[in-house]
Amino acid sequence: MTEHPTSHHLRQPVPPAAPSASPARGPGSSPLGGVPDPRSALQQPGAAGFAPLPGAGFAVRGENGADAGPPDAPLVTAGTGPGGGEPVAGHGRPRTAGGHAPYDDGLAARGAVGGAQPPEQGEPRPGEPRPGTGHVPAEGIGRPREGGRSRPPADGGAAGAFVPPPAGETGGAAPVPPARAGHPGEGDEAAAARQAGGDRLRFIGAATRRIARGIDLDEIVLGLCRATVPTFADAILVYLRDPLPVGDERPAEPMVLRLRRTDRIPAEPDTNGIRLPVLPAQPDLGPAMGGSAAELAEVLAGGPLAEVLRGVRPLFGDVPAARTALPELLGDDTQLPGGRRVILAPLRGRRRVIGAAVFLRRPDRPAFEGDDLLVAAQLATHTALGVDKAVLYGREAYIADALQRTMLPDSLPQPTGVRLASRYLPAAETARVGGDWYDAIPLPGSRVALVVGDVMGHSMTSAAIMGQLRTTAQTLAGLDLPPQEVLHHLDEQAQRLGSDRMATCLYAVYDPVAHRIIVANAGHPPPVMLHRGGRAEVLRVPAGAPIGVGGVDFEAVELDAPAGATLVLYTDGLVESRIRDVWTGIEQLRERLAETARLTGPNPPPLEPLCDEVLDMLGPGDRDDDIALLAARFDGIAPSDVAYWYLDPKAQTAGQARRLARRALSRWGLEELTDQVELLVSEVVTNAVRYAERPVTLRLLRTDVLRCEVGDDVPQLPRLRQARPSDEGGRGLYLVNRMARRWGATRLSMGKVVWFELSMPPGAGPR
Repeated sequence: MTEHPTSHHLRQPVPPAAPSASPARGPGSSPLGGVPDPRSALQQPGAAGFAPLPGAGFAVRGENGADAGPPDAPLVTAGTGPGGGEPVAGHGRPRTAGGHAPYDDGLAARGAVGGAQPPEQGEPRPGEPRPGTGHVPAEGIGRPREGGRSRPPADGGAAGAFVPPPAGETGGAAPVPPARAGHPGEGDEAAAARQAGGDRLRFIGAATRRIARGIDLDEIVLGLCRATVPTFADAILVYLRDPLPVGDERPAEPMVLRLRRTDRIPAEPDTNGIRLPVLPAQPDLGPAMGGSAAELAEVLAGGPLAEVLRGVRPLFGDVPAARTALPELLGDDTQLPGGRRVILAPLRGRRRVIGAAVFLRRPDRPAFEGDDLLVAAQLATHTALGVDKAVLYGREAYIADALQRTMLPDSLPQPTGVRLASRYLPAAETARVGGDWYDAIPLPGSRVALVVGDVMGHSMTSAAIMGQLRTTAQTLAGLDLPPQEVLHHLDEQAQRLGSDRMATCLYAVYDPVAHRIIVANAGHPPPVMLHRGGRAEVLRVPAGAPIGVGGVDFEAVELDAPAGATLVLYTDGLVESRIRDVWTGIEQLRERLAETARLTGPNPPPLEPLCDEVLDMLGPGDRDDDIALLAARFDGIAPSDVAYWYLDPKAQTAGQARRLARRALSRWGLEELTDQVELLVSEVVTNAVRYAERPVTLRLLRTDVLRCEVGDDVPQLPRLRQARPSDEGGRGLYLVNRMARRWGATRLSMGKVVWFELSMPPGAGPR
């Protein structure tokens, strides 16, 4: 049984290396163990000079000293015959002195990545005697056996046998460098192959890490380009399917490849010597590599490019299959470098081919070698899998964004007597959905409901629950229920959704005519009121229990809402974090609002900049949750711009309503609208008194528009219908629809309100 020479009790003296016929090391060579120059051939010191780097297989030591790779793969070491470092069995063919740059980061060794390749013509096969020596490679060749001696041949000859000389007797041979001392019996080429294996491993590791760092598609493709140019290739082109299929969806046919990105070493670098990226809009490979390439390539079914992509494995550009496929990909006019200076590598994801990468080297640079196909395969595999994940991540992010946009209002309404502004910030860029929401719902009588809520968590589930609660709140608001009743029904809905569906909510109704606000709270942070003079106060609102607890009552309070005041509603993500409690954050919010109001003097600050100032109070560690912010500036409606009447439901009521409307318009100087208002008021009041049992209300509001509201105690909403020529009625709403700027009907808890709006004449409006 052969013992590993790395054991501490069996280490033997290292024999002197045979003199090498390789050229001596030049003065510009890098020191042993340093990162080699990417544009010089890798040369390692030997006993008497340097041996060229082998271009093929090599052995890699494991952690316990065993050889890495398949058990049947022959061990590659330096021979002891006349070749002085010639590789065994076709492995480790020496490179020329002008070989291409070694990798500054590692590539997996042949034993670790792939099996052994058949020997070249004229080279001995494993187990055959080497020419001129009779030496037969055997397991563990190049390593001392028991007692520090190689096993003698079966015929008893001395060929290949080695007995270490006594200490101090070197026979004039140069001593082995210390870096090689850990591998007794290792020759120059074997050491160079081992060094090349380490370089390749480091290169693959660094390149795949750079590719894996990318999250989106552009970062991954850019990582591939930056990792390979100039270390592995002088230029690269990356083609991807257009459009890229996502998941299991059926890809578009026929397959079309679009040039996503190129990168190259410029023919003449700039003054700093850095490489210049080339964007897809400028797919120029430079004059030395064929000029420009096509941006779009349609893959013909059964064509040469389709066959290469189906084969998955990278190919050299001089292989017949690649030679016919490259013009289909790059264009017929592209002249590529000759020899093995082009590699075509298909990019295959988890389910299908998603593109191709082309690696190129200039004609004045060394050609690719056999092991470079393994490098290209590794790079293509990692890039394709990364692109697949990026596409899936992009689809999930799109779905999350679409879900969040659907749950939140696209735009805020513009109700009479109040101005609104809002903000929403997700908890993080990678978690763009959450349970926070805000809403502004117009109510009958020119009122508006202001809602802000927060479902526990910030995930897709939280966003879905938030959407259901927001829809429920909108439906309840349309019924014109009191705020405490709205929260009660939301609590019941949350219990129906599940026992652990918890949320907080604040619901407020603002009346611009009465200049009052009614607020009910369900475990939410209290709102802050910024008055016109710059004073900010936290409103005293009963906290209440969160929605979803069940079995609790909610209390509503009515407060003054003077003109010019601003009500700020928010979620706890704005005022609470790991580094501060919620009440400290509320006090900071109050102070920030007061400081901002002092900057504008007696006039209230604009809403949009005010929201930005509020969000600026967040520090780097304050973003633990998503944030919803809603600011409402109360303008109100002056009593002089309101006309209100109660009318008995009788036949003469329509004429009375016309006279009252005419007087109000004359008082406001809006005589131009008299004919339209009288006609529309007469039609709406006539429909109301036909079925009403209680007094009918008529209200005119003068703001930026003229608004007319007619209320009755009948809950059924009118519908617009097309009257037949023989019908005596049914044309009232048709006239309203044709003449009014807007109109609508809203159901109340005790009836309904039908309203319409007319545009104000030029120069008219509230004073």
